[in-house]
Amino acid sequence: MDTILLLCFFLLGLIFGSFFHVVGSRVPQQQPFTNDRSACPNCQRTLSWYELIPVLSYMLQRGQCRHCKKPITFTYPAAELATGVLFTLSYAEVGFRPELITAILLMAMLVILFISDMSFMLIPNSILLFFLPLFIIMRIIQPLDPWWASITGAFVGLAIIALIILVSNGGMGAGDMKLFGVLGIVLGVEKTLLTFFLSCMIGAIIGAVLLLFKIIDHKQPVPFGPYIVLATIVTYFYGESLINWYVNL
Repeated sequence: MDTILLLCFFLLGLIFGSFFHVVGSRVPQQQPFTNDRSACPNCQRTLSWYELIPVLSYMLQRGQCRHCKKPITFTYPAAELATGVLFTLSYAEVGFRPELITAILLMAMLVILFISDMSFMLIPNSILLFFLPLFIIMRIIQPLDPWWASITGAFVGLAIIALIILVSNGGMGAGDMKLFGVLGIVLGVEKTLLTFFLSCMIGAIIGAVLLLFKIIDHKQPVPFGPYIVLATIVTYFYGESLINWYVNL
């Protein structure tokens, strides 16, 4: 039974992952995504249902449009697979309880923001404002311990990035600050601080590798959102274990 449920969450993630990619790529450009049918980004031809099967269509079409034969970005199947894995991980780690809704919502937001920030270096306010009330409702239904940890977590998340922006004269964006404010509601103070630490560490390691192989230069702006996303996933699922390990050293 557990295997069947894991498979169901994975398939659900594949389906929603395709939608999340559309949201993450269209919202920053202020394009509608609710009414328009999916079309090839190159020739604008409306896609048939059999061209929209998550991952499978991309593989069968060998990563290119059936009509114009131009390449389709690999981020489509990547987002679908990532969402499938994250939805499955949510059920595996949280189980069937109210917190599972929070986990699914958080993974959804993170996938959308990853696509948006990687593609346009933008964390849209509209996405954060959509998920913010949902997280507040879920933290009322399933509060942290103590209950006010969500409030202080949001304040700390906002304050720490605001301080960095002031000190570094814009070294980080306001979108990152707002994102940490939303994450603070979900994670609480300790895990928000851990997320910040891990995102800086992940960013430093990946940045050093990119510089070493000259993929970027030291003056090139790099989005910080993807590092926050990766750090949040690690912290949400394994932050308690990491904190306990550190305290027991």
